[in-house]
Amino acid sequence: MKHIQPRVVAVGEILWDLLPAGPRPGGAPANFAVTARGLGADVTLITRVAADQLGEGLRKWLQSRDLPIAALQIDMSAPTGTVGVAVGPDGQPQYDIHTAVAWDNLVAGETGVAAAYDADAICFGTLAQRSEKSRRAIRTLLAASPLDSIRLLDANLRPPFDSRDILRESLGFANALKVNETELPVVGDLFGRHGTPAMLIGRVVERLGLRLLIHTRGAEGSIIYYENQWSELPAADVKVVDTVGAGDAFTAAVVVGLLRGKPLEVVHRHATALAGYVCTQPGATPVIPPELSEA
Repeated sequence: MKHIQPRVVAVGEILWDLLPAGPRPGGAPANFAVTARGLGADVTLITRVAADQLGEGLRKWLQSRDLPIAALQIDMSAPTGTVGVAVGPDGQPQYDIHTAVAWDNLVAGETGVAAAYDADAICFGTLAQRSEKSRRAIRTLLAASPLDSIRLLDANLRPPFDSRDILRESLGFANALKVNETELPVVGDLFGRHGTPAMLIGRVVERLGLRLLIHTRGAEGSIIYYENQWSELPAADVKVVDTVGAGDAFTAAVVVGLLRGKPLEVVHRHATALAGYVCTQPGATPVIPPELSEA
């Protein structure tokens, strides 16, 4: 069932990005969720923080962005997640992802399963599946989602937590995929597929039977495949402060726009403009300006 206000679930990590300019909330699923909420979707974020000051800070941040916290889990043993982030001269981030943290202990939970059961789209990644417990929880939620929902895997391959086995297994649960310029060849290699990005996308879509594939290529722009339609656009021409969260914003805009039934080209242009705006701001989830808030 599709809803007038798209119902979107994001599941996985939430954390503090320890940027050179200071700590900022982050984690791909959290970034996606906050942006989707900023675009007017009904969003459930299924994640986990500790009962500590950092966890309280993330809870208040989600509330400040009008994102419900009913599915925010509290861990009494592991700390809230943190990631060291260094931004290079090209604006590209490098990550030091700390281990044994709260989001490694995700459970599906009644609230999470109920949200997944009624979702129009559910977004998940590979990073939060580095622990067996969280991996089981995520796959339980995916199994609960409707057959006609968008089940989008954000590959989000972050060494050393970039297991090819987890990636391959996760693709089996997905009917949609988001990959960047370094991740698309990795996915292609899983099936012995090589070639240009367009060739790889076509082969991966055919091999996996995907409804949607989002390919972001940084300054080279992006390609979207959706239900036998194709769209390719250059990147927005902006002065980059950092690129943290730009891909998450792009993905959120695509998912929310498509769920609203908008034409692919319109959705793609909006996603490109929104990702470009994020690149001009510090941190992953700047408040969306009014002219970009309608997906």
